[in-house]
Amino acid sequence: MPELVLINITGEDKPGLTAAITSLMGDFDVDILDVGQAVIHNFLTLGILSTLPEASESLFKEILFHAHELGVKVRFSPVDATSYEEWVNQQGRSRFILTLLARKLRALHLAKVSKLIADNDLNIDHITRLSGRADLEHEGADSKACVEFSLRGEPGKNFRRDLMAIGSELDVDLALQADTIFRRNRRLIAFDMDSTLVDTEVIDELADHAQVGEQVKDVTRRAMSGELDFASSLRERVSLLRGLDESYLKKVAEELPLMEGAEQLFSTLNMLGYKTALLSGGFTYFGEVLKEKLGIDYVFANELEISEGKLTGNVKEPIVDAQRKAELLEKLAIRENISLEQTIAVGDGANDLAMLGVAGLGIAFHAKPMVKESAKHSISNLGLDSILYLMGIRDREKTI
Repeated sequence: MPELVLINITGEDKPGLTAAITSLMGDFDVDILDVGQAVIHNFLTLGILSTLPEASESLFKEILFHAHELGVKVRFSPVDATSYEEWVNQQGRSRFILTLLARKLRALHLAKVSKLIADNDLNIDHITRLSGRADLEHEGADSKACVEFSLRGEPGKNFRRDLMAIGSELDVDLALQADTIFRRNRRLIAFDMDSTLVDTEVIDELADHAQVGEQVKDVTRRAMSGELDFASSLRERVSLLRGLDESYLKKVAEELPLMEGAEQLFSTLNMLGYKTALLSGGFTYFGEVLKEKLGIDYVFANELEISEGKLTGNVKEPIVDAQRKAELLEKLAIRENISLEQTIAVGDGANDLAMLGVAGLGIAFHAKPMVKESAKHSISNLGLDSILYLMGIRDREKTI
């Protein structure tokens, strides 16, 4: 049986280093079973698992000589056949991607997360930084950091719950996804509008102009306490806007505050050819404005009835409620000829939970506690563009 050896090379990275070492191995007709390389701040770690010919002393000498010339260190570690076979047999284990998002990455974050991983008997195959290199002189409230863990094994039944507890304790976001072909091939992303794409509740803005702000908020509170369903609460709130001049819709639309990261997110999604949809319990008037501004493909929302330049206080049927959002997402997936596993849904409220549930990746964004607990994934500390991290997209791959 050929000799199995793991060759580890460490030291300052130099152009051509990997080529020089593997060229030597090629001269000795070496087979490579596994290879991995990482460079952190110009320091290289290269590992090559190989089968070597019986007379391998000459190869060892050549590698040691060239490593000395290149100014790097080399270590040869024999691997016995039994441990190799055990390693091969592990390749059928489940794989997951765990994404850690924070404003600033700290050792405590990695310590807590890696301990939980170890406690669940999971293996870390890789840790990869997706965010850009940190600028020490320009750290601010909009800074962001993200690392991605590639895990092997089966998480315990409380793993997600414990991740959420760590996230709450440390003010970080942690998302666990099965590492499947669908994760790498998302094609359609659907968003709620109010408090998701825009950093406001549009109906509250309209209510203030109609001088019925407190009445509208009271209806909202009743809906949240379970006294009214979404459709009933929407009709009641819109009825309070009766007589509001249409010009105020334009005024509110012109001042809509986009959520942090929205423009970069859509710029990147549009560049990559993703289909995007706005599925909102809000109003089409404002959805169409966002469609034009961000390049959204589909808009489905509620339509306000307007007569002679004023709101009638009615909303046209059918109303886009929680169930309607989920149905629309399913229909769009069929229309785009993709699986629901290839869809992403993003929202902040209870009205979004059905949509988040049917999507391949449902994300509660800056959501209420009840919604965060019900959704499989949540982002509470970064902007909308951090969704790209959950898709495996690095900062350097985003558009400016």
